[in-house]
Amino acid sequence: MLDIRWYGRGGQGAFTVARMLGLIVTVYGKSHALAYPSFGPERRGAPVWSFTRIDKEKIIDRSEPTHSDYLIILDETLVTEAVFRTLRPEGVVILNTARPEKYRFIKHQLITLDATKMAMEIIGKPIANIAMLGAFAGATGLVDLAAAEKALERTFSPALFAKNKNVLLHAYREVKGADKLD
Repeated sequence: MLDIRWYGRGGQGAFTVARMLGLIVTVYGKSHALAYPSFGPERRGAPVWSFTRIDKEKIIDRSEPTHSDYLIILDETLVTEAVFRTLRPEGVVILNTARPEKYRFIKHQLITLDATKMAMEIIGKPIANIAMLGAFAGATGLVDLAAAEKALERTFSPALFAKNKNVLLHAYREVKGADKLD
C-alpha cells in the first residue's frame, strides 16, 4: 500500500488534489484508492492535510496513515520537524518552493519546484495543487497523464480544464526533465 500525505492551507486545494489522485487511479486506472482530509478549524489559510492511499487490492484500513511514502507540501511555511515524523526513512518529499537551497537540511529525497509561480503564470491564481500533482506524476511514474487529463476534464470547466492541463504538464516536464521526454 502506498500512502501519500498532502500538506497545505485551507483554500489551496490539498483535499481536492488528494481526491483527484484517487479518482485518477480508481476510475481511470487499475488500482484502489481512498482519499480523505484531516483538519482543525475549517477556514481559509488554516493548516490542512489530506491523504491518498493507493493499493492494488481493496483498501479496508481507513485510519490515518502513520507512515507515509510521500509528503507533498503545497505551502513551504508548513515545513516543520513534525511534518517529517510521519515520513518513512525511504520516503520522498515534494515541496513547493522558490528557494530550494533553504531546505538542504531535509534528509529525505527532496524534489522541489516553484508551483505557485507556475500556477500564477498559467492560471492567474496561486493555487499550486495541480502543479504538485504534475510533480508527483513526474517524480514517481505512478500517474498516467492521459488518466490525469480525464480527471481534470471531469473536475473543471472547459476554460479551467485547459489551464490546469497546461499546469499539470508543465510541472510534470519540469520534474521529469524536459530533455528526457519524447
